[in-house]
Amino acid sequence: MLVDVPRLVTAYYANEPDVLVPEQRIAFGTSGHRGSAFENTFNQWHVLAISQAVCDYRKRQGIVGPLFLGIDTHALSVPACASALEVLAANGVEVMLAEHDEYTPTPAVSHAILTYNRGRTAGFADGVIVTPSHNPPGDGGYKYNLPNGGPADAAATGWIEARANTFLKNALRGVQRISCQKALRSGFIHRYDFLNAYVSDLGNVLDMDAIRGAGIRMGVDPLGGAGIHYWAAIAERYGLDLTVVNDEVDPTFRFMPVDWDGRIRMDPSSSYAMSRLVDLKDRFDIAFACDTDHDRHGIVTPGEGLLPTNHYLAVAIHYLFQHRPQWSKHAAVGKTVVSSQIIDRVAAKLGRALYEVPVGFKWYVDGLFDGSLGFCGEESAGATFLRRDGAAWTTDKDGIVPALLSAEIIARMGRDPGDIYQELARELGECLSDRVEASATPGQKRMLSGLTPQCVLSKYLAGERILRILSHAPGNGAAIGGVKVIAENGWFAARPSGTENIYKIYVESFRGEQHLCRIAEEAQEIVDAAIAAGEPDATAMASRRRRG
Repeated sequence: MLVDVPRLVTAYYANEPDVLVPEQRIAFGTSGHRGSAFENTFNQWHVLAISQAVCDYRKRQGIVGPLFLGIDTHALSVPACASALEVLAANGVEVMLAEHDEYTPTPAVSHAILTYNRGRTAGFADGVIVTPSHNPPGDGGYKYNLPNGGPADAAATGWIEARANTFLKNALRGVQRISCQKALRSGFIHRYDFLNAYVSDLGNVLDMDAIRGAGIRMGVDPLGGAGIHYWAAIAERYGLDLTVVNDEVDPTFRFMPVDWDGRIRMDPSSSYAMSRLVDLKDRFDIAFACDTDHDRHGIVTPGEGLLPTNHYLAVAIHYLFQHRPQWSKHAAVGKTVVSSQIIDRVAAKLGRALYEVPVGFKWYVDGLFDGSLGFCGEESAGATFLRRDGAAWTTDKDGIVPALLSAEIIARMGRDPGDIYQELARELGECLSDRVEASATPGQKRMLSGLTPQCVLSKYLAGERILRILSHAPGNGAAIGGVKVIAENGWFAARPSGTENIYKIYVESFRGEQHLCRIAEEAQEIVDAAIAAGEPDATAMASRRRRG
């Protein structure tokens, strides 16, 4: 089961993608290009081509400031970083690399971009994060962030993707490159203290004095990820009672419990991946974990164990909009179409507008940047929110800040997030959520992303009349890459994953477990019918279920 790291790195350097095979071309999903060297979907050619495309995009857009470059702890991140540096330096790009080659969380890169650009009218910085997020150990990834600090939008990624694939098609002709050794001596590579810049600013987004004063006992599992050294620095700087329960970094991630499908994933929203931290829950007032690039969070309480992501998002929203008096009274709540409707009910209770968008944090960037969105979250445990004064903190997902917020909530409210959620559920309704996941070929994924309201022939969902069928998000009108079917007390959404060869069906009920199961069964029938319509000879895909 463990990845053979020497073979993986060899494949990264030795293999070349076949551009005639669609799966081996460069494709930016919800957050960058991801793949595996073993499958010729992420190797040196991909990184060289994307890096040159990024350089060309910067010139086209007049971006002449430094590029902040971060990496996570996946085995392919170090060689991919070296490949990127060869191209960036050859193109004369000033690169800001972490001191001592430290791993760098995604939010630290976003924070660095925003910090550098604040108050500037020209010479803006941007960034690259080499990470496949929580994906299995054999994967690699490459994400580009714009000068607004957030993931590149569809226009930018579309241009970069097309340009990079042209380089692949032309056997990398046009890619400027020098050796990594020359790049490091070129004068274009500079060192930046991501860790202390980020850690020293945390008091401006969280009430660290309250956490310290309440003596909250915290436990954290970095899951072997990029924030491995950040937690001790946070504890020391703010005098917190915070214990790192696992400080191991190993590119095989052999210390991780396997996920629902028997694969290793560093997913803090998964009850499988989080089982070891849950076993330690009674040692702490609150415990939490982040994924490999630390842009996702998981919260564990003594009473509830691992909180479902949607439950914690609802609690965080309920708390923040009542304890951030400097935020604009018009600041809205951002959620994705596959996040729980309990968030809708909390927003309505607070009198806050709801901004509902497709999956992908790129849809939130502008609102976070200008302060019109106070909190933004997604069902897969990604979130961020504004500074205490209402200015932007990060415009990309931040796992560290929502994790520490759970301790602030206890310090200020005297109750943990699990207890607060139960109170909200008694008032607003108890929601049960689940997520069905199954393998899907790239062709099947394309078919599922093209689902339309017309594909849903039924007028009822689990006995209730269907009220709405969405193929576009209410907040911004963008296509959701699938459909969402909504009844009075439940809904489902079906869409392909943007990062793995699987599809996902999200289901939710406010009428209990039996109703939830019925929604899931009917949703599965609709998806199977769509697949069969597109591939008449295809057999139904066996699905696996896990609590979301």
